[in-house]
Amino acid sequence: MLTATQPLEDHSFVFARAPMLIYWEMTRACDLACRHCRAEAIPRRSPLELTEEQGRAMLRDAVAFGAPLPHFVFTGGDPFKRRDLLPLILEARQLGFGVSLAPSGTPLITREAIQALNQAGVDGFSLSFDGATAERHDAFRGVRGCFDQTMRAARWIREEGFPLQINTLVTKETMADLPGLAEQLTELGITRWSLFFLITVGRGRAGLTEITPVESEKLFRWLCDLSLRVPYAIKTTEAMHYRRVAVKQMRRQGMDDAAIMRTPNGRGFGIRDGNGVMFVSHTGEVYPSGFLPVVAGNVRETSIVDLYQSHPVFMQLRDLGQLRGKCGWCEFASVCGGSRARAYAATGDYLESDPLCPYKPKVPAAV
Repeated sequence: MLTATQPLEDHSFVFARAPMLIYWEMTRACDLACRHCRAEAIPRRSPLELTEEQGRAMLRDAVAFGAPLPHFVFTGGDPFKRRDLLPLILEARQLGFGVSLAPSGTPLITREAIQALNQAGVDGFSLSFDGATAERHDAFRGVRGCFDQTMRAARWIREEGFPLQINTLVTKETMADLPGLAEQLTELGITRWSLFFLITVGRGRAGLTEITPVESEKLFRWLCDLSLRVPYAIKTTEAMHYRRVAVKQMRRQGMDDAAIMRTPNGRGFGIRDGNGVMFVSHTGEVYPSGFLPVVAGNVRETSIVDLYQSHPVFMQLRDLGQLRGKCGWCEFASVCGGSRARAYAATGDYLESDPLCPYKPKVPAAV
């Protein structure tokens, strides 16, 4: 039995030294108008963005995390809107960081741009598909032709030999398209499908509907079954309780803890907002994740390493003993920990229970 105090194979899943992933929102400028945009992107770059030199300074500061270094994900808005994108990638690579790119599906993604990024040492890309047809995807992205442009970019990226992750929003409005999209992604030769479960921040506060806890559980079972027959890994973002369902399924298949830890799901155990993940906004503000808008500080004023390792917000989020309600006593807390962003969006308290999870752990006698 998994317990909060006895994780799989004595792994603590506490990322106190360094995050695995640092998301840098390089800009909020973007040529799309997505209905769910966390960043509430705008057409032009803001004068308040980190400058190229400030970005370089942040990267140099982050070297102090030590080995193994975190992996940077350059995101936005659309990172292609920054003219200094290539120099900043080169700086990160020279410092020893892995770098991935999360651009928008616009004409700024050209075959020549992808080839230049290959030469610069970019490790991989992520693109977004929120519908299995152009009509449905473009309706979400707010620009006609986005689906076709993203499909072309996906093929160019794969032809250049890059690993490709596809991100898909999960809401009431997208649920019916997921099976059809899953089949299309097989043909694209992607590495990972990441399903982003709606958090009501940014534009996602209006016009979109979260799925219910019961629906999430049914979807997880389908994803577990799907993972056995598709050539790509499946992960969920802001739906950490998928790991509970996956662990149970893998154990039913006779896998021991060591084997479970080697799976794509196992390698993600414990990662959640502020624990293994941090986010730097276009203005340098540091959050536990892009979906948890609680400001810990600014890289213009404080070392990114100090903010992650020592700020009370991050320290609370890494301490399972601080979690409230059923998340606090759940036997799967060490691998899951719940979406701190959803708890915050729903209650104003990022330590509260994740309202999307229907699981009912046994209540300790002392509670």
